[in-house]
Amino acid sequence: MSREIALMTATELVARYRSGSLSPVEATKAALERIATLDGRYNAFRLVDGEAAMAAARASETRWRRATPCGLVDGVPATVKDLILTKGWSTLRGSKAVDPNQPWNEDAPSVARLKEHGAVLLGKTTTPEFGWKGVTDSPLTGITRNPWNPEKTPGGSSGGAAVAAALGMGALHIGTDGGGSIRIPAAFSGIVGFKQTYGRVPAYPLSPFGTLAHVGPMTRSVADAALMLTVMAEPDWRDWYALPADGMRYHDLLAGGVKGLRIAYAPTLAGAPVEPEVAAAVARAAGVFDELGAVVEECDPGLPPCGAAFAIHWFAGAANASRAIGPESRALMDPGLVEIARQGAEIRIMDYLAAVKEREAIGQRMNAFHRKWDLLLTPTMPLAAFEAGQEVPTMSGGERWVDWTPFTYPFNFTRQPAISVPCGLTAAGLPVGLQIVGALNADALVLRAAHAFEMARPFAMPAV
Repeated sequence: MSREIALMTATELVARYRSGSLSPVEATKAALERIATLDGRYNAFRLVDGEAAMAAARASETRWRRATPCGLVDGVPATVKDLILTKGWSTLRGSKAVDPNQPWNEDAPSVARLKEHGAVLLGKTTTPEFGWKGVTDSPLTGITRNPWNPEKTPGGSSGGAAVAAALGMGALHIGTDGGGSIRIPAAFSGIVGFKQTYGRVPAYPLSPFGTLAHVGPMTRSVADAALMLTVMAEPDWRDWYALPADGMRYHDLLAGGVKGLRIAYAPTLAGAPVEPEVAAAVARAAGVFDELGAVVEECDPGLPPCGAAFAIHWFAGAANASRAIGPESRALMDPGLVEIARQGAEIRIMDYLAAVKEREAIGQRMNAFHRKWDLLLTPTMPLAAFEAGQEVPTMSGGERWVDWTPFTYPFNFTRQPAISVPCGLTAAGLPVGLQIVGALNADALVLRAAHAFEMARPFAMPAV
């Protein structure tokens, strides 16, 4: 029964609280039991605060008994990626170079909104150091492992959040995505991960990786991602890049399906190779949209290879993230991060500005593409999860994580909304992700399409 409660969605939990058939205390106990039982094997958490969580759950239970919930997710267990400031908890960013002895007296906007809506925060999830790569291991917390096969990586950098979601260690999980860091682990771990239009969710402090970086929801269902986005998208004055609040209740906009939509399906982008099993699963998923009444055509948006331009942005961001760290602390850091930060510090300003112009051209191309097409379907990842503890797959020939993530980082360049939803399993039992991309500000449409697909092809969590 505890597992059944732990794997309920936020939407289900709120309905049960409202009916009185379940309490936030029971749900929080179930989530904490899952953490106690499973986290030693999978390593999803850097910090767990069961005492604070139970106190918040009891307060929520009182509000529900009085029929006065304080928000949309009152009593729902949630987690925060350890890159996001949380009052009373240290934010160590996966790094031994960050001093834990600081005041820690401020909530980031996304955390503040969840608290205002009554969420029960369980703890902070693991990340690679400063979120720098597409897998989750760090000098501080070690290796985080895939919920479908612990020998494999869950992806990253929001790997701890993805594992927590898949295993029922909370229903709502705050992730970040600067090059795929929500969508990569969503695909590898079999959950839903949404990178909304840049600026839709306020962020503070702003990421050292600049306007590539988004904060977004990671959940077990599209409805929960939409509910979480409704909460997180509320305004916060501290983010001067944030879009004006649109007041949309995304969780109320999921009906309507995809009938009549013009949907482009791209089996690859810029000629990137895709493993046959992954390609077949994504092709079948594209066929579902045709069955649901959309007009689906295979169409390449014509994006050029942009890994080199992205790396210039990313490596410069790494240099920015670590520039205040002295030699003694730098010796404690992930060698891969130290190396790309060194390279980033050596980038010439004119080369950086050329990469900015390349980014602009890619964004314009996608703006033009969406004048004809409502949505774009691609694989989220070109491969299934590989060995844990490695930045790149064995024998891949790649040097850095950017080399095996060709479908995610282009849409950080363009700032578009993009969601990963599970669309099948490989023969080895590893999840495959479908990416649905929309035009700028078409967040509600992306969620609606993802929900329609999920209803047509529901996906189960791992049997753990």
